Amino acid sequence: MLKQYLEIGQIVSTHGIKGEVRVNPWCDTPEFMKKFKTLYFDANGNKAVKITACRPHGNVVIIKLDGIDTVEDAQKLRNKTLYMNRDDAKLKKGDWFIQDLIGCTVYDADEKTKTYGTLTDVAETGANDIWFIENNGKEYIIPAIKDVVINVDVENESVFIRPLKGIFDEEVNGDKDED
Repeated sequence: MLKQYLEIGQIVSTHGIKGEVRVNPWCDTPEFMKKFKTLYFDANGNKAVKITACRPHGNVVIIKLDGIDTVEDAQKLRNKTLYMNRDDAKLKKGDWFIQDLIGCTVYDADEKTKTYGTLTDVAETGANDIWFIENNGKEYIIPAIKDVVINVDVENESVFIRPLKGIFDEEVNGDKDED
């Protein structure tokens, strides 16, 4: 089941004397955080906080939160994780939240019963993301490109791929090549 509230960043320090905070964004770009009017201090959406100002500043985001008006108030928020409501985010077709991908079972797109393992991590490289797949203690890396990633169904925790030749050895699913 998909989580309704997702981690979006962490407050790392204060900024100035009027209660602004510096946030390390856990999203593709700092600009993504500008889309939100409300964030949350908990994973259940019970502790909402309004954003009154938000601007990217290098690789961090400077945010002014409603009711936080002094540097002392802002300092109390240091190291707090901020959450977003997934309903407030608009993703383009073919985009997913990394948190939704982690834990998905990776299947062969052609042989739907053949599994390659579990998606355990995603790394952003600039050109394309790379996905880490674990199977029986071994780690495999695939490029997250349209020729490899054929279908993603995060609601059913499934990813279907056509791996490039040589990424997986014949030991996946217990098949061994006896040359």
